[in-house]
Amino acid sequence: MASDWIGCLVSIHCGPTLGVYQGEVSSVDQTSQTISLRLPFHNGVKCTVPEVTFSAMDIKDIKILEIRKSSTEVPKQNGPDSSSTLTPHGGRKDKGGGAPGNSAPLTVPNKTEPKTQEGGVSPVPHYSKSYGERHMDMAVQSKGFRRRHNSWSSSCRGPNQATPKKNGLKNGGHMKNKDDECFGDGMEDVLDEDFDFEGNLALFDKAAVFSQIDSSERRGNGARSRGTPGEQTPSRYRHDENILEAKPVVYRQITVPQNGTKEYSTDSGLVVPSISFELHKRLLAAAESHGLSLERRLEMTGVCASQMALTLLGGPNRLTPKNVHQRPTVTLLCGPHVQGAQGISCGRHLANHEVEVILFLPNFVKMLEAITSELALFGKTGGKLVSNVKDLPETPVDLVINCLDSHENGFLREQPWYKAAADWANQNRAPVLSIDPPVSGQAHAVEAKWSLSLGLPLPVSEDAGRVYLCDIGIPRQVFQEVGIKYHSPFGCKFVIPLHSV
Repeated sequence: MASDWIGCLVSIHCGPTLGVYQGEVSSVDQTSQTISLRLPFHNGVKCTVPEVTFSAMDIKDIKILEIRKSSTEVPKQNGPDSSSTLTPHGGRKDKGGGAPGNSAPLTVPNKTEPKTQEGGVSPVPHYSKSYGERHMDMAVQSKGFRRRHNSWSSSCRGPNQATPKKNGLKNGGHMKNKDDECFGDGMEDVLDEDFDFEGNLALFDKAAVFSQIDSSERRGNGARSRGTPGEQTPSRYRHDENILEAKPVVYRQITVPQNGTKEYSTDSGLVVPSISFELHKRLLAAAESHGLSLERRLEMTGVCASQMALTLLGGPNRLTPKNVHQRPTVTLLCGPHVQGAQGISCGRHLANHEVEVILFLPNFVKMLEAITSELALFGKTGGKLVSNVKDLPETPVDLVINCLDSHENGFLREQPWYKAAADWANQNRAPVLSIDPPVSGQAHAVEAKWSLSLGLPLPVSEDAGRVYLCDIGIPRQVFQEVGIKYHSPFGCKFVIPLHSV
């Protein structure tokens, strides 16, 4: 009978909209398929109304928390299979879904079946606990309901197990229950629902927000206005634009009083004009008068030339401690002049970097003081010095550095040692680097692949190969003294490549 369940404590799940209600069954109407709860709790919070009535159409799930038993009868233990189901929503059981259909009488799972009293009187359930204890049990069970997401502890125990009682007046239980009622409003029902990112994103009006930002920034500082592309002021910059006003780039930063026959350009586009040999001599004389002596120029030239040679030999890929069995071999061909002294200085630096250096220098009774001092230093490196072409290697070497030519002493080209050394270089099939080659108009006995000019380039011929320029440390005001407007084209390097314009 429906009246048998009046007074039972139940939990009714009405879906995510209405939530979960717990309370004492006050009435069950099979005709209208409704059930009423007295002193209900909604989602763990006590309701302000004394009674709530639910229709079977609204009920998604129902759980029996406690069944009333008569005080004069002994409960009969049923087997584990003795249970009945509640069909509140068109024959749907427990949490199953489905469309509303024909309603059936409400039945609930039985844990203990009350006996019928004598005389055929229907059993009248009674309270097995005081009202205060049942009220606390309902609060504790509602907390467990929130923690287990509608999975009640009674459903986890066997059907013959009685619901355990808790003494809410011991160990601070009463205060704990009050805390649960005050602060324990469960969020599990909300957390169980997936967050709708697309729906919430659709609520964000980007245009309105940006419009508000635009209006506020216009009031504060017009230069920071976002605006539309047509309204952007010239002060609006891209991420790759400079905030500072950039001056137009001047690519011709070096001007000479007498334009040479050739002009070159750097990798960055700066124009480097060539100068005549007479202007070159005046420039070196002015630098020497200010303290940039020949010895300093020789050292600077030797460092720059050796650095370029080391790069041509392979750099760090070739000169490593694990590659000592394949040390590169360099042959220097030097004449008895300043250009030859520059080659000897370069050979000394190469020998200091574990390069096998073979230096060719013909024997002369009297040599320049610069050559004598450079030879003395070269002798301390362990490099090989030869004066006869026959002592040069017969097999190809890694690099040949040509310092045979002089800007002034052209008669040396007719010497036998010069011709023999030039023939050996052309037959060795090794790449040739020329240091400070002569100006165009003079024939090159040795065809070079690279040429290294000092300070400013001379107008060399096409046989000089690709032209490089090295910085030998001449100050800017020294250039100005000879009429050259000069800005350094080297940047962060001491040796830069030049391209014919």
